[in-house]
Amino acid sequence: MSELKEVLTKDGSITLRSHIFQENFHSLEGALKETEIKFINPSDLKRFNDKSLNVLDICFGLGYNSASLFNNLIRQNSFINWYALEIDKKPLNYSLGNKSFQKLWHPKVLKILRELSKNSKYKDQFFECDILWGDAREKIKNIPANIKFDLIYLDGFSPQKCPQVWSVEFLAKVTQKLNPQGYLITYSCSAAIRKTLKDFGLKIFNIKPNLESKNLWSNGTIAVKIIDEKVLQNNLYFKKLSSMEEEHLLTKASIPYRDPTLSSDPKDIIQRRVKEQFLSNLKTSKKWRDKWGMTK
Repeated sequence: MSELKEVLTKDGSITLRSHIFQENFHSLEGALKETEIKFINPSDLKRFNDKSLNVLDICFGLGYNSASLFNNLIRQNSFINWYALEIDKKPLNYSLGNKSFQKLWHPKVLKILRELSKNSKYKDQFFECDILWGDAREKIKNIPANIKFDLIYLDGFSPQKCPQVWSVEFLAKVTQKLNPQGYLITYSCSAAIRKTLKDFGLKIFNIKPNLESKNLWSNGTIAVKIIDEKVLQNNLYFKKLSSMEEEHLLTKASIPYRDPTLSSDPKDIIQRRVKEQFLSNLKTSKKWRDKWGMTK
């Protein structure tokens, strides 16, 4: 665990900091809080009361997103067919050995996580779960082609730190796995990621910021192929992109991450993008920020 360091967040939940990526797994405002605001609430799980759903959790990490998902679904008698992609077993093993993490969840959730850690699979009358360990770019090929997902959580380290799970080529494979009315949910509001998903024909929405977060304009992104206007009008958690956000997709920040072979070194992916940005005639993100009075 030397490359991972425990961090206590403001809501009392723990996360880890990666020495390799030089990033925390979660916001310092709260690991549990981030999971609920950016992933669980926008999922609108009530849609699946007494129904079945397929879920893909990309970059499973410590397990907060799926643990919280399981916790909710246990109470509503939903059947879940769940897959996860994760390269490193250490974060989950850490979670399972941490008492404060254990106290957050229903005993059945912990049972599922322990079985996944031990055997990479879990199955009972309501849950069928498989976690695929290794490079997500390779392991996504092992998910049966006929499975389309109602929810896809994309929660890797930031695009600048871990571009391999945000590339055009990888996101093409991810979006192919999305049900027509499924939600692809990510904490990222990167112009490059939003523009890539938009170019695939998905409709892009902003996860609404918290009321207390006065300087925050987004909590993330939801991408869908088809959405009922009534759903959009009645939901509490996401909205159409603002003019400011739409304009962001017309700047150099929107130039995507490219990984043609789905095997490139992260540094090569970054360098490829920097070169493409340098040669681009698009407006700089600085001009965009200046226009909209943004300090960052």
